[in-house]
Amino acid sequence: MKMILPMAAFLILTAIDQITKRIAVARLMPIGSYEVWPGVLSFTYLENRGAAFGLFQGARWFFIVVTAVTLVGIVYYYIKLPQKKSYNFVRAGLVILAAGAVGNGIDRLLHGFVVDFLHLRFIDFPVFNVADIYVTISAIMLAVLALFFVKEDDLKQNEEE
Repeated sequence: MKMILPMAAFLILTAIDQITKRIAVARLMPIGSYEVWPGVLSFTYLENRGAAFGLFQGARWFFIVVTAVTLVGIVYYYIKLPQKKSYNFVRAGLVILAAGAVGNGIDRLLHGFVVDFLHLRFIDFPVFNVADIYVTISAIMLAVLALFFVKEDDLKQNEEE
């Protein structure tokens, strides 16, 4: 029963990512780019065969393996977290991170590339997608929580139980 809400959140977040990418393929692939807010935001279709910022182009299977290993780590850590209410934000961060990893992993498995379509032109940021937003937000969230809120004693105590 405890897993229903996290699983539902994971499935919904992953579905949102996949739906936005399918819309990008259907609407943007034929035209390439659409300026939403001139000079600020455009929807730009891009097939990213690498990692963030286009690094490591063509390493599809490497990224699929890294995604699988990451998911195993996320699930393990999620299960090992103390069953205290104070760790709910950590759990939420892990769910969001998993949704981002799976969202991009699905693309790599099905297409051999990740569909990116959001382009912040005002800072000329590389084109990204919803799963990338999940990964970035959750990584920042988990880093802050780990640095300032997670108590090492709680984690050790939970391992002993």
